[in-house]
Amino acid sequence: MQENNAPAKGERLQKILAARGVASRRAVEQMILDGRISLNGRIAGLGDRAIPGQDEILLDGQPLPEVSKLRHILLYKPAGYITSASDPRGRRTVLDLLPQGERLYPVGRLDYATSGLLLVTNDGELTNALLHPRQEVDKIYHCAVRGRVAVDKLQRLEEGILLSDGMTAPARARLLRMDGANSVIRLVIHEGRNRQVRRMMAACGLEVVWLQRAGFAGLTLQGLRPGQWRDLTADELQALRRLGGI
Repeated sequence: MQENNAPAKGERLQKILAARGVASRRAVEQMILDGRISLNGRIAGLGDRAIPGQDEILLDGQPLPEVSKLRHILLYKPAGYITSASDPRGRRTVLDLLPQGERLYPVGRLDYATSGLLLVTNDGELTNALLHPRQEVDKIYHCAVRGRVAVDKLQRLEEGILLSDGMTAPARARLLRMDGANSVIRLVIHEGRNRQVRRMMAACGLEVVWLQRAGFAGLTLQGLRPGQWRDLTADELQALRRLGGI
């Protein structure tokens, strides 16, 4: 008779599909909730586990793709591209800038009008690690706002801003330079809420002129121009894995 505390067999479906480059674990969870994943002939649930090569796992009725070579790309996203695999409105996506024929997906998001550093990969384990709130991975933004910014506005950004979805975590903010009539602010946050930087600026009465993510998880845009990309070096990848606790 098996004891109730016997360890569960296999790996969580989220981990298996992420390792196959299907999507990040968070996105796979939504696929499971949408009923798109089946396990051994039945609709899978969030807590299900499986043994690859032994259990039948189907996505939209089709077998999973074979394990592909892991790819880690640093992209300088230009403004005017969406961070998605496709767009029903026909807008350009960041994947249009990258090698075709590979199943890749972005680590986090930058909105349509925001430019800057975007990590794109098929490494689901690394994606999940870097996006998990407990890691508090730094995201560095340069944001131009109209006019001269008062010191009290920078202090508000650092102390946290009350948004519609709650108080933001403390940030690091300083004035980088004046760019004509605009102030360029360097803001470091570790959360990843939707349009967070723009919403923080708006809450302080600051009008955003342009926004760029200048750094993420220790990576920078050095040597790249908008639309260009490169593969991560072995040292960069090792540092990311260490940062993600892998």
